[in-house]
Amino acid sequence: MSDPRAPASRTRSGGGDPRAPANRTRSGAEDPAQRVPGAGKGPASGFTAVEEAIDRAAHRFLDRRGLREGRGSSRWRRAAVELAVFALKQGWAAIFGGLLLACILAARLWWPDDAPLARNDALTIAAVLIQAAMLALRLETLRELWVVVLFHVAGTVMELFKTDVGSWAYEAEGLLRIGAVPLFSGFMYAAVGSYMVRTMRMFDLRFTRYPPLWATIVVAVGIYANFFTHHFIWDVRWVLVGAVLVLWVGCVMRFRVLRTQRGTQLGMPVVVAFGLVAIVIWGAENLATLGGAWLYPNQVDGWQPVSGSKIVSWFLLMILSVVLVTLVHRPRRPDDRSPASAAGPGSPDVHRHDADTPPAIHGDDTTDCSNENKEPGHV
Repeated sequence: MSDPRAPASRTRSGGGDPRAPANRTRSGAEDPAQRVPGAGKGPASGFTAVEEAIDRAAHRFLDRRGLREGRGSSRWRRAAVELAVFALKQGWAAIFGGLLLACILAARLWWPDDAPLARNDALTIAAVLIQAAMLALRLETLRELWVVVLFHVAGTVMELFKTDVGSWAYEAEGLLRIGAVPLFSGFMYAAVGSYMVRTMRMFDLRFTRYPPLWATIVVAVGIYANFFTHHFIWDVRWVLVGAVLVLWVGCVMRFRVLRTQRGTQLGMPVVVAFGLVAIVIWGAENLATLGGAWLYPNQVDGWQPVSGSKIVSWFLLMILSVVLVTLVHRPRRPDDRSPASAAGPGSPDVHRHDADTPPAIHGDDTTDCSNENKEPGHV
């Protein structure tokens, strides 16, 4: 008879069974303390099917390679796995924008100029189909759709004004348009909103020293207004950049790549994150103008790179984006254990402190994330 006191992970010879999963109890059942949040629950848990699959695959790989603890020489291999997962999730968060950009480039390369359906109309139909597919396949939630709609409306209004004053121009073709603005243009802003809200959910974003919500709204309104008023009065973008730095310079964004009890919580200054995303969007804008989606005045006689000064505009637009997202998904502190519904209207219900959710997701692990004087894991 086998010794009931013997660990379940031992073989008959007493050696550890390398095939035994690290998250099993003695009885062979899965240990809830090590369970990936959302496993087996689908979208209701906060993960879509693809996001859940990415996390599961990463944890299986860590278990099989004995990298779960991430100590000693295995620390770098675990870091490489987390970096790969980070890249996959970032790409997945930007899937809306990525697919739309691919459609823009494909339309420029292969769509006939004399086709019965205008190129811009085809792009509008493609954007609608992408959005419908993401909802139908449950790759995006209805709560996230509200943010996407906010971005769509705000972007379309700005497009109408900017094209009217000659800041940029679209091809004068197609029926699916408002004035000089093809309807697919609003989806480009919606893609930014989709990325922001999906990132907040997938990486369980938390913030230390986040500025007062009312102050961020005031700055966001000023940013949006300046996109219009600088054509008539003094451009105050640098004043607004200064206001952003004053409000957010001390704010640190906390995030987890692997959503488990032992998932490392990393940190990054929010203004750095804003800047990096602005540079990425500027790069995508270069590809979009190269594909002829729209043109700036200096590109009419021949394409040339978009001015680097546009990075500042995109940086300010990122602030506006974050504030719009926080109106639906309120920013949360690392030590916040309250139900998601208490975090603000529309917040994703992914922080429930029940038997299926590891304590670390609520800031209960060995890293004291609530101490603002400690900021481990800055990248």
